[in-house]
Amino acid sequence: MGYLSNSVITVDAILTTKGRQLMARNDGSFKITQFALSDDEIDYTLYNPNHPSGSVYYGEVITSMPLLEAFPLETQMMKYKLITLPRGTAKLPILSVPPLIEIQQGASQTLSPQTLNYNSLVEQGGYVVTISDSRLLSSFVATGVVVNQATTTVPGGVVTTGTNLSTSGVGTSFTLTATTLNTLYPSGSSAGAFLYGTITITGRDSGARLTIPLKIKKI
Repeated sequence: MGYLSNSVITVDAILTTKGRQLMARNDGSFKITQFALSDDEIDYTLYNPNHPSGSVYYGEVITSMPLLEAFPLETQMMKYKLITLPRGTAKLPILSVPPLIEIQQGASQTLSPQTLNYNSLVEQGGYVVTISDSRLLSSFVATGVVVNQATTTVPGGVVTTGTNLSTSGVGTSFTLTATTLNTLYPSGSSAGAFLYGTITITGRDSGARLTIPLKIKKI
């Protein structure tokens, strides 16, 4: 990872790890259909309306900061997407979901996000839900929104070793079924041990984003 010079305009386009995974399938699942803008690296507290040189220089510190190069870890970039809200909006949209998802091996749980401070509790465009480690689930099904891949299923046992890969689905309701395999747990661990991951939910219309813990309990 490096910095981009702010003395020139640079377009640095790469595929994320997930994008590379979809392209490698060679089955038509890799399709770029939308784009988003974000301001992850901007610290707006550096905006200085008291700059002695006048209003032209209020944002001088911000515009002088270098930007990071694009990097492929999709769970750690573009967290704060730019959105358009009606003039006069006093509160930003926030997501309402359980603070923690804990599932026993082989059991299922449904996640149905809602958006507060927005024009509807359930966003018309639905939500993108990303599981940080697809190995933790035997099945992950997203429903409620018609897209090219509205349903994502993670077959049990496909990935049990090696590097964890995230998996994502688009919908309004998401059913997670925990893995029944014991190979991911530490050797010698007893019943009650946990596997840990995260679930990242993003509203496709509002841009609201939230990450919560995911725990898979060994039985």
